[in-house]
Amino acid sequence: MNTPGFCDIHCHLSFPDFDDDRDRVIGDLRAAGLQCVIDPGTGVETNRRSIELANGYDFIYSNVGLHPHETNVPLSPELFDKLAGQARSAKVVGIGEIGLDYHWPDHDPAHQQAAFREMLRIAVDLDLPVVIHCRDAWPDMLRILSEERSSALRGAMHCFSGDLDMACRCISLGLKISIPGTITYKKSLLPEVAASVGLGDLLSETDAPYLAPVPKRGKRNEPAFVVHTVRKIADHRQEPFEEVTEALVSNARTLFGLP
Repeated sequence: MNTPGFCDIHCHLSFPDFDDDRDRVIGDLRAAGLQCVIDPGTGVETNRRSIELANGYDFIYSNVGLHPHETNVPLSPELFDKLAGQARSAKVVGIGEIGLDYHWPDHDPAHQQAAFREMLRIAVDLDLPVVIHCRDAWPDMLRILSEERSSALRGAMHCFSGDLDMACRCISLGLKISIPGTITYKKSLLPEVAASVGLGDLLSETDAPYLAPVPKRGKRNEPAFVVHTVRKIADHRQEPFEEVTEALVSNARTLFGLP
């Protein structure tokens, strides 16, 4: 079987972290065999940069989001109209990064929840998958997803960090589990998750420039490093690397409607 390449469904390649060597990073990811890369925005300005980057490459796509850290602004109809307008751009394939993050003491749960609900509704209206960030907010996350559930609502739990039970609950709500480089860390819960859920429910990502996998841990993460994550997924599943690689690419193409 020929390896069909890899897909990084979540990397912040448009972030300033890559301004000095973005061309080299893109060359490296292509040399590593990546066929598709999805760059998520986190607010109006980063969405703009993401779309601009995606427009320059046929294998890079964009997501339009409002990260929970970016919800400390007036949640006006004008803001959501602007975000929905950005999401109609030709290279946008999802709504994300969106979600809930209660990690920092100054978080505003009500504000985050209102923004999250509105972004979920935009995704349904535009028939786009969602890419969800969740940190220290699982009860509210699952409750809102259940309340907003519809036949059109589907997507991925980005940089999944929960256990197997949480993964199964997310899958039951129509979401795939996106595995980052933390699967290579010693105390990670992800080996059991990756080994136990259906292969059709998994995706691969880097979340670059964050969370570089072993053996690159401690360095700036890059999309090319997704290869280490995919290999670890295959190892824990005890399945052929080529079969796992092919399935993960197929899952990404199907969820995001990629050519």
